[in-house]
Amino acid sequence: MVVLLRRLLPSPHRDMFLFGAVAYTAEIGVWSWFWAGLALHPDQLQPAMARAILDVGVFMGPVLTASTTTMMAPVTLLALRGQSGIPRWLGALGLIAFLEQSVETITIFGSTGFTQPGGAMNMQLGAGLTFVWILAFGFWGGFRGRVS
Repeated sequence: MVVLLRRLLPSPHRDMFLFGAVAYTAEIGVWSWFWAGLALHPDQLQPAMARAILDVGVFMGPVLTASTTTMMAPVTLLALRGQSGIPRWLGALGLIAFLEQSVETITIFGSTGFTQPGGAMNMQLGAGLTFVWILAFGFWGGFRGRVS
């Protein structure tokens, strides 16, 4: 999907989008390894080691914001400027998601509740907005690619 969407963007926007999308995919893969590793031998895992591994995995949320903003920024900028035929509604959605992701960086300093690393701001709000933006861009790009 990323490669097909990339071809709809002008240079250098396409490269910035691709870089962010590849980093996003890699980070999700590494995050999955931490969670899968915890489940591999639960009967042999010491609580302190499990907590340390979980803490590393939980910090994926604040770190992931860098790749999501890198991926969203060029598309959102083009859409808000009315360039490359990208609709403004996609730019508005991207701006909302981008701003949320930018504010979400504060979760690196959180310790409890909504703003803790791996908390609701990361896993529900941020992930939800990013997922909606990716789907919207994918659907728009799919229909646009079919027409052209």
